[in-house]
Amino acid sequence: MKSSRSGGETPIRMTEITSKRGQVSRAPFELYMMFVDMRNFLSFIPEDKRQEVIADYDTLTVTIQGFKLRVMIKDRRPYSEISFIDDGAPFQFSGSLHFDAVPDNPAKTDFHIEFRAELNLMMKLLLGKKLQEAADKIVDGLVAVLEGRLPEGMDEETLRSMQEELDKRQ
Repeated sequence: MKSSRSGGETPIRMTEITSKRGQVSRAPFELYMMFVDMRNFLSFIPEDKRQEVIADYDTLTVTIQGFKLRVMIKDRRPYSEISFIDDGAPFQFSGSLHFDAVPDNPAKTDFHIEFRAELNLMMKLLLGKKLQEAADKIVDGLVAVLEGRLPEGMDEETLRSMQEELDKRQ
């Protein structure tokens, strides 16, 4: 990518983000099973936004402000990790969801997200903090939902609908 000031190349660097960790009162296999099928993500999306998301077992396509972003599962390590990559995004990214048993309590899971993206300096300045906030918010929301609390910014009806969908799939 050319820089408009110097006419030279703008360096692309790997941006790495690790979310905060969250603990939930469910075994790792339960969390893993929630995320192993990309169609399960539809349960987490408010009804009025679902028309912007298409999912099958391995892929999830989201349209945000006319921009399509497609994510594909790259690897599944049963009950411990699910890795994903971009599938035709304007920048390369990858990530993984980690499900680790809490050592002194195997009925609890320590959950976190790792995300990597090749971003130029401008994109890193625009997106870096937002990506970190989004990863942390996903962890906070998952912990809240799985402990029966209302995540920030979610109404009770959406939460009830999500819980019903998750219960059906387990």
